[in-house]
Amino acid sequence: MNNLRMFCISMNSNHLNFIKEINYLPVGLGKDSFSSEWFRDNTGINITEKNNYYGEYTFHYWLWKNYIDLDEMKGGWIGFCQYRKFWSVEKKDLLPNSLKQLKTLLLTKIPESYQNVDVILGDELSTTNFKIMKFLKKGLKLILNKPSYLFKKNKRNIKFHFDLMHGYNNLDKAIDLLDDENRKDFKDFVNTKTSFNPQNMFICNSKEILKNYYSTIFPWLERCEVKFGFRNLAGYGKIRIYTFLAERFMSYWFQKNYKCKTMPIIFYDIKKDFNHKPL
Repeated sequence: MNNLRMFCISMNSNHLNFIKEINYLPVGLGKDSFSSEWFRDNTGINITEKNNYYGEYTFHYWLWKNYIDLDEMKGGWIGFCQYRKFWSVEKKDLLPNSLKQLKTLLLTKIPESYQNVDVILGDELSTTNFKIMKFLKKGLKLILNKPSYLFKKNKRNIKFHFDLMHGYNNLDKAIDLLDDENRKDFKDFVNTKTSFNPQNMFICNSKEILKNYYSTIFPWLERCEVKFGFRNLAGYGKIRIYTFLAERFMSYWFQKNYKCKTMPIIFYDIKKDFNHKPL
């Protein structure tokens, strides 16, 4: 019996048959024309107008406000993947070269070895492995302030990585807006850890865990909107700042509150196997 309810997020309606074929639940975001077979983020209580800034989190918000308490969400694992990033229990062939190979690697059922954990996160991404030219291109201000970043990998923590990719001190400004329960612990986390669980992908063994996460992350992101807004965000790294804040917080929050285990993430863009319909 399948013990997994996996939502697969896509921006292309032509992906429907593939997503259904692998027994995942299709979620359509963006401006493409999606049929009624798709879950959407634009009905009921929603923040669909923020999708350019929140990415997949506009669907998470919709799920929280409109769907998570329905009978369909009772029991089993609840997970999320994307049309370019999928889960696998195998630690090999994580860059498949065909759709056929991808299908053989996809997660379809949570293995017994994961039954004693609460949350599954993606294998950690290191923040230490950056080339010198990357620093000079994106982080000159960081290097001038702390030249040791060039030579000491242990200095390249999560905060350094965020400052480099998404704006100097923006992470600190956001952390200041966190609730009392998480502010200090999250600050310690980003200043001491040199890896995080990427891609905003996670699998939970109950909807209660999801609800607890949503009730923490969304009020914080709303407070961050007052600080960063939307109009003056330039470049992908800053336009999607709310998504990237959530990505770092996700790693911290689940590990702090629940028993977690990691699983590999497969990188394969299924768009190249279908005729893409222009938006």
